[in-house]
Amino acid sequence: MDKAIYFDYAATTPTSKEVLEEMIPFFTQNFGNPSSVYSIAGKNKEAILKAREQVATAINAKDDEIFFTSGGTEADNWAIKGIAESYESKGKHIITSKIEHHAVLHTCEYLEKKGFQVTYLEVDEYGRISLQDLENAIREDTILISIMFANNEIGTIQSIKEIGRIAKEKGVIFHTDAVQALGSVHIDVKDMNIDLLSMSAHKLYGPKGVGALYIKKGVKIKAYIHGGAQEKRRRAGTENVPGIVGFGKAIELAYANREENTKKIIALRDKVVKGILENVPYSRLNGHPTERLPNNANISFDFIEGESLLIMLDMKGVCASSGSACTSGSLDPSHVLMAIGLPHETAHGSLRITLGDKNTEEDVDYLLEILPQIVQRLRDMSPLYEDFMKMNQ
Repeated sequence: MDKAIYFDYAATTPTSKEVLEEMIPFFTQNFGNPSSVYSIAGKNKEAILKAREQVATAINAKDDEIFFTSGGTEADNWAIKGIAESYESKGKHIITSKIEHHAVLHTCEYLEKKGFQVTYLEVDEYGRISLQDLENAIREDTILISIMFANNEIGTIQSIKEIGRIAKEKGVIFHTDAVQALGSVHIDVKDMNIDLLSMSAHKLYGPKGVGALYIKKGVKIKAYIHGGAQEKRRRAGTENVPGIVGFGKAIELAYANREENTKKIIALRDKVVKGILENVPYSRLNGHPTERLPNNANISFDFIEGESLLIMLDMKGVCASSGSACTSGSLDPSHVLMAIGLPHETAHGSLRITLGDKNTEEDVDYLLEILPQIVQRLRDMSPLYEDFMKMNQ
């Protein structure tokens, strides 16, 4: 292969040409500190205001409800810790699910050590929580529900509007990690009764190192970083102006082109899923068959080990993953795949293909050509597969 075929857009995306062009002047000509009083600083302040408006418009929020952060992980940490600190006099109970990103799960574990109680909701075989389980878990002292919009590994989309309705009826604050969903699906924080929403730029062709937290007006939340007046004294530190400008442009482009891009991506994704399931025996699709992100195909293969599969795909010029980029290197099976009921050994043999705007029919054809051969080669080396075949002869 002369070029690498990239199928890991859930891990990160390249910064688009249009976004980069918008950012470059803020590295060079417009380099002033936005908090200064001279004119080049004023241009930066205006650029931040414009980006805040672009982000707010995309999710139907108000400009002053958007607070820029260093990314999705910081936004998740701020949302959960900030609400915990602000409302602990009302209660110390938080509800989340077992398949959240570790930015949420580890933050909840941190709070448990501080005396908070956390209910981790089970999910069904597709990765969706039960709305009845959610209602049953709400207590007098529940202060926060944090359920991700769409899962980063298996792509399953939760019933966000219904979760928001329940939270509102019960008077509980609702946070959602929308890092994977932003730019791919319709998000309306007002209509969906979302109080806090985490975002990241580098998942939608924006730069790394910038994200945002939507905080509904009226929600009390403690400052996250102290030491300056930036972001209404809630998140101190000189603003990452080029990154913020890039985020604004990226989210504007993502929603302007969403319908057209989604149609193309879904067609490619469905071809990947159909081609693999029809040509590789003992494989299964993980995640909801229809309520899933347009670009996500997560497949498990019995009798093989996912890391070996990734290495062999890489040798053939294909970049993919076995799960979250934030847990790569871990020898533990995916907590998401375990939560949907996969056996330990099957969870180890998963492949996440996430498509993006540069992928073509030819890319998918190539994947479908080499993947069955690689899977069979790995199975031929597996004693488990050998035993299975002997038993079924």
